[in-house]
Amino acid sequence: MTDNSTRLDHVVLWVRDPVASAGFYEGAMGLEPIGVAEFTDGRTSFPSVRLNEETIFDLAPLTLAARMDVVPGAAGSAGHPVNHVCLSLTCKDFDSLRARLEERAVPLSEFTHDASGARGKAKRSFYFRDPDGNVFEARHYD
Repeated sequence: MTDNSTRLDHVVLWVRDPVASAGFYEGAMGLEPIGVAEFTDGRTSFPSVRLNEETIFDLAPLTLAARMDVVPGAAGSAGHPVNHVCLSLTCKDFDSLRARLEERAVPLSEFTHDASGARGKAKRSFYFRDPDGNVFEARHYD
């Protein structure tokens, strides 16, 4: 991969309560919240959480959906969740994430093994949902 390669910049997740969602992502997933105070104060339309140094999840309130029909001919598509977002972690971070989710009684799928992905076959993976029903897959390759 080169510095000019295509990278994932952000994913917009539709949520009912952005502040509560930021709390879930921080507490259960260990992600850094961004702009929560600015959102609460009305200075920004939504907060975010940092996935890594290059990627964030925007936590957009469903009330914005009506203003987000940005693709010509796709009226009504805003506010629909994606099928799932897959996070690739180290084995240690994978195990830590699962433990934090279990501590919070977040329903988890069973482990799958050797699922195919962007980096080949993942050793283990599992699925879970955030409080708004967005589905995530966590996996590790090492």
